[in-house]
Amino acid sequence: MTTTGEDHATARGGPGWWTRWRSAVLDTGLAAGSAVECGAEGVRFAHDAGIPAAVGVVFGVLAGSALIVRRKWPIAVVLVSIAITPAQMGYLMGIVGLYTLAASELPRRIIGSLAGMSFLGMLIVMFVRVRQDMQRGTWELGDWFVPFASISIAVGMTAPPVLLGMYVGARRRLMESLRERADSLERELQLLAERAEERAEWARGEERTRIAREMHDVVAHRVSLMVVHAAALQAVARKDPEKAVKNAALVGDMGRQALTELREMLGVLRSGDGRDVRERAAVPLVAVGVAAAAAAAASRAVEDEGAGAGAGDGPCLSDVDELLGQSAAAGMAVDLSVEGETRSYAAEIEQTAYRVVQEALTNVHKHAAGAKTHVRLAHRVSEIAMQVENEPPPEPASASAARLPSGGNGLVGMRERVLALGGVFVSGPTDAGGFRVSAVIPAA
Repeated sequence: MTTTGEDHATARGGPGWWTRWRSAVLDTGLAAGSAVECGAEGVRFAHDAGIPAAVGVVFGVLAGSALIVRRKWPIAVVLVSIAITPAQMGYLMGIVGLYTLAASELPRRIIGSLAGMSFLGMLIVMFVRVRQDMQRGTWELGDWFVPFASISIAVGMTAPPVLLGMYVGARRRLMESLRERADSLERELQLLAERAEERAEWARGEERTRIAREMHDVVAHRVSLMVVHAAALQAVARKDPEKAVKNAALVGDMGRQALTELREMLGVLRSGDGRDVRERAAVPLVAVGVAAAAAAAASRAVEDEGAGAGAGDGPCLSDVDELLGQSAAAGMAVDLSVEGETRSYAAEIEQTAYRVVQEALTNVHKHAAGAKTHVRLAHRVSEIAMQVENEPPPEPASASAARLPSGGNGLVGMRERVLALGGVFVSGPTDAGGFRVSAVIPAA
């Protein structure tokens, strides 16, 4: 911060009405000099007025001392100097007073009026004094010298201090204006910096939310299916070894698919700033470890471990059939109906539509295991609509048979994804006791 404006004034405080001690010392010195000058001139004034010399000296000292208040009351100082001009004293006070008056913030008409009065008073006094000196024989010049000398002295005693004061005042006001502008710019820069920090913090929060939503969609579905298959594997391990091996293979495949998607996501994160990567990947790494352990344990129970999910650019609507097949393999009765002509959309739209269907199926596995589920896709002119509706589970206890945990973020994540693309998202229970998830996303 610069010491300008109010900070600048308080940093240089002085006594009384002075802003600095240096100003107080200067004014005191000028007042002392003016008092000495007026006191000396008071001797001749007392002689001409026929009063005691001491009275003239005291009068001159008191009048000259008025210069000490020139910064606070410049008009009063100039009026005092004009008042004592007929006594032929106060020349220093007149010059300094006019300078201070011209440099102040007073209106120009007041400065011009007082300067004109001072000039007129000085002109009259000088005319009388020069004429008296010529009559006494002090100067032996022509009659032209009286007006010339009077005008010259009056102009010399009035014009220079007024012009200098006006220049100094204008320069001071310019510096104050520049200082205020610098303060204003500094405050604006500080405000912009604060807003930039707020926007950066908001962007970081949005990015964390997006990554958390993506991690939830990737992990929740795969791991939920793995848990369902693991429960089925435990139930049929002794009764039907071939089916147990098949379920174990499915668990391994799903674990590898989850790892592949997580590696792709973490690869994108590592391409950014290192600090943000560490901050954003702290929680996903835990999920990677859990999925890796589950996949490794399942893979050891399978003879053939060569099949793995290939890397892709992200899920799309063409992968919905595979998604439904995985759910069907986990014991879900699910059917798909497609309306309209199938076509391709932007990658973000297809990925969002896929995630909505995926998360809706995951919720069925978690909360309504064994319930028949209907998936509908509608390709319209300017939008794509999807709906996942499940019937009530055949047995109430089956909903929690696999003991799948729920964080309550699935519906929130789906809503955020759809709304971010300008779509509409609706979810809620049906009259028949099931649950319905519907979303409409603009195609453009």
